Amino acid sequence: FTLGAARRSAAPRAMAFAGLGAAEVLRRQPDNAAAADLLVDAAIAVGAPADGPDWPWPHQRLTYANAALAEVVIAAGHLRDDGRLLADGLRMLSWLRDIQLVDGVLSVIPAGGWQRHAPRTRHDQQPIEVAALADACATAAAVTGDPAWGIGVRQAAGWFLGDNDSGTTMWDPATGGGYDGLTPSGANLNQGAESTLALISTLQQARQWS
Repeated sequence: FTLGAARRSAAPRAMAFAGLGAAEVLRRQPDNAAAADLLVDAAIAVGAPADGPDWPWPHQRLTYANAALAEVVIAAGHLRDDGRLLADGLRMLSWLRDIQLVDGVLSVIPAGGWQRHAPRTRHDQQPIEVAALADACATAAAVTGDPAWGIGVRQAAGWFLGDNDSGTTMWDPATGGGYDGLTPSGANLNQGAESTLALISTLQQARQWS
């Protein structure tokens, strides 16, 4: 970890995932300076959300694993005792959660992403989006003590169980595998490692916050 924590990337998502790893280290080793520096740099790499209420996000496009960006800012704010960062991360996550709800059903940003001011499509939705949202909401619940964030975790689990745009179950009970995406015609029946891990982690979070 110490060797890896010295590296930096120009990609905000790479930094976000590295920062989330650093946050896990800091929860067990609060004096780990390498982890602390990496976590702060990850939050800086993500950037600060815009001030306006219509798009409080650091970038003009949402792509993949979007909630991980909000989560690392929340983690940095909490573990580094930075109230501004914490508030920024919670505002980002609250907005992201709200725009991905349609009539109370989770409808995540599709693989093609969403550019600000452009039409938003509904497919193909990827399990990594759902898992990232579940993780971020679980972190927000743990940090704030607000049980309302647990609703987001349960909605993410519901997406896999059929509470989604197509009413399609997104996993195979015979294999335990997660389907690779939600298409206009239903599930993409491929069961890749990323999708299966997304399914497992989301259901684990839902069990904790049920």
